[in-house]
Amino acid sequence: MNIAILGAGQAAASLAARLRALGHGGPITVIGDEAAPPYQRPPLSKAYLLGQMDLDRLTLRAPDWWADQNIALRLGETATAIDRDARVVRTDRGEYPYDRLALTLGARPRRLPAAMGGEMPGVHVVRNLADIAVLRPALAPGRRLVVIGGGYIGLEAAAVARKLGLAVTLVEAAPRILGRVAAAETADMIRDLHRTHGVEIIEGVDIARITGDTAANGVALADGRHLPADLVICGIGVSPETALAEAAGLEIDNGIAVDARGRTSDPAVWAAGDCASFPMSRGRLRLESVGNAIDMAEAVAANMLGAGADYVPKPWFWSDQFDAKLQIAGLNLGYDRVVTRPGANGGSVWYFRDGGLIAVDALNDPRAYMIGKRLIEAGRSPAPEAIAEAPDLKALL
Repeated sequence: MNIAILGAGQAAASLAARLRALGHGGPITVIGDEAAPPYQRPPLSKAYLLGQMDLDRLTLRAPDWWADQNIALRLGETATAIDRDARVVRTDRGEYPYDRLALTLGARPRRLPAAMGGEMPGVHVVRNLADIAVLRPALAPGRRLVVIGGGYIGLEAAAVARKLGLAVTLVEAAPRILGRVAAAETADMIRDLHRTHGVEIIEGVDIARITGDTAANGVALADGRHLPADLVICGIGVSPETALAEAAGLEIDNGIAVDARGRTSDPAVWAAGDCASFPMSRGRLRLESVGNAIDMAEAVAANMLGAGADYVPKPWFWSDQFDAKLQIAGLNLGYDRVVTRPGANGGSVWYFRDGGLIAVDALNDPRAYMIGKRLIEAGRSPAPEAIAEAPDLKALL
């Protein structure tokens, strides 16, 4: 069976490796539009941007691994079409037939419209190596940076820039930072962390436009203020890469829609990672995380070979900001109660829905994270009061 994998990121590397580990001996071709072999993306906005990690450490597999596994890497090729009738992927360099196709296309950063200055020189996003190659030289001490967006990418970029000696202002249009992904209690801890390190945070104010004639020189806010800037970073989220799948007639619903086993509306085509949405009890879900990219890709690999098992996610995430680590287990969708436990340099926030534990955020508290993760994955739920009052969380296990 000839398997093609379109997209060459974390999910692609995990899927290809799992196919070989499960005994698939047929051809595997991985096609990606970047020149670099599959690499980790999370460090791009952290250690790699800081210059603390080189490309060798960023890549997921050594070059000879791909050759040893007899996996063909077709890098620097842009896919132009998926011909489902002929079962062929077309790129700007050639055609690749397949018996089974996996789409691990990832996501692309959202940008402000060109009319708002979003395409102006000096306006950056953080998603791939090319983005960092342009951004890193601009992060010079003493320069003024405005970060648009108070999600994890924006906050991580703000932390890196501040550590490098820039004056940093972060603007979030929503009433508070982390509004879509975390409780107010977690946002309070992260806000305090940034302000302690000298980041100015402005919340609840819309962006009017990025200003400048030939390059960005500031950000105009809807309340009339103008923030001078030598560069701007847009961290306003990502959109799943669905254009090829949509053009091929595959079902799209918050990403490339797959069933519980990772199969798209075409039985010969599968999808995994940031680009794919899968069914859950509370509707379709799309997870943007390393953990999901790995776990879903491995599940899809097994199902492409006939395992017939539903994918059951066990979500986990992390974010490094300054010298602090935020670790997250579970999904806080639809939470109706939170319980907090203070810590020496942070603490933990525990999410409940209908009395059941569904997620935990732990800032500089790895013990709370590990215990919460074990409880959630085991389907066990101590009472909120027990978590709030327990002298030792380990007793809850």
